[in-house]
Amino acid sequence: MLTEPDAPLAADDRAPPAWLAAGAPNVWRPYCQMKTAPPPLTVASASGCRLTLEDGRELVDGIASWWTACHGYGHPHIRAAIEAQLGRVAHVMFGGLAHEPAYRLAARLAAMLPGDLDHVFFAESGSVSVEIAMKMALQYWINRGVAGRTRFLSFLGGYHGDTLGTMTVCDPEEGMHSLFAGVMPAQHVVPLPVDEDSTAALDAYLAEHGAGIAAMLVEPRVQGAGGMLFHGDAVLRTLRRLADAHGVLLVFDEIFTGFGRTGDLFVCAGSGVTPDIITLSKALTGGTLPLSAAVASRRVFEAFWSDDPGAALMHGPTYMANPLACAAANASLDLFEDGAWKGAVAHIEAALRRALEPCRDAPGVVDVRVLGAIGVVEFAEPVDAGALCARFAELGAWIRPMGKVVYLTPPFVIGDEDLALLTGAVKAVVGGGA
Repeated sequence: MLTEPDAPLAADDRAPPAWLAAGAPNVWRPYCQMKTAPPPLTVASASGCRLTLEDGRELVDGIASWWTACHGYGHPHIRAAIEAQLGRVAHVMFGGLAHEPAYRLAARLAAMLPGDLDHVFFAESGSVSVEIAMKMALQYWINRGVAGRTRFLSFLGGYHGDTLGTMTVCDPEEGMHSLFAGVMPAQHVVPLPVDEDSTAALDAYLAEHGAGIAAMLVEPRVQGAGGMLFHGDAVLRTLRRLADAHGVLLVFDEIFTGFGRTGDLFVCAGSGVTPDIITLSKALTGGTLPLSAAVASRRVFEAFWSDDPGAALMHGPTYMANPLACAAANASLDLFEDGAWKGAVAHIEAALRRALEPCRDAPGVVDVRVLGAIGVVEFAEPVDAGALCARFAELGAWIRPMGKVVYLTPPFVIGDEDLALLTGAVKAVVGGGA
């Protein structure tokens, strides 16, 4: 059980801004029951690792706006790139037209990724990039003349998005998408092969069902929104081996783990396991503009390379490869290329290990784990995310728990004082000491 504050929190009598009251009847907010949810905190500006609210309060952002703002808010290099691109062209359709930021970004991503992950298909959101990867995998087999590979295999604890297709490959027991059971075709969702028994079970499962499976999807090293669940690189090597043995494509969903969050720029590079398709988003633009990509290997792409127009991938999000977003992503890659992020992530990892360890003895806590710039305190039962958000805000932190976990994924540029504020808030609320 989480500790109660030393004294009841004072009622918030600050008047909300006029724009909130005016727009509230029309805005449908995410992930909340609108009838009972408290009003959202209103952000006036953001800089570095801090959010400034309309009432003047400052909050240290402990989750980097859902893991996107890896370089902090308002980074001058990214802002300058966006401003310069805005003076040239803000958007142009990508069907039949081309622009420099997208082509340069695609070449740079291909150079950064391991193996022959060379073919970049852009979209706007992470969920859509996973949908595209799934569509690529299905059509790969169709184009090769192989019938019947119409299903996907994914893993318990996994989360791949909220769109209809991606919901089917999320953990069906997780609950967020359980209302839609039966709406879309059921997929194969099985345990990760973390030991000899589960590896043998997956091998046997693929032997029985593999002929109908187009691809298996996994979040490498960390299953994010499903509970910040960690697994080792040996699991990824097992998946690559079994995918090859049973003729199934392997898709890495690195929307969360890509761009340094676990300590390697990409898990596929650090683990030595190259998938057939990788999906990227979140920190791709440094948390500035929406952009995602599904990047395919040469063998996947070659199944679409044909004189037959019907073999083409007939997909094209309206804002795919948006020039402003691509300019932001190129600027973000500049910051990754200087290498400073790696030492910063190692420093954050060490600090999170030290500071969060006392939470292990707090009531209701079943685990404390840290990997790269990810710190997790897990409880035996789901937490009251809304109440905890309010309590953390009173302590000067923006932390949004989910499910059974309170977690921190701060910007890589966070300073020691702000990081200590975040971990101190977690300990104060969880009961791990001051």
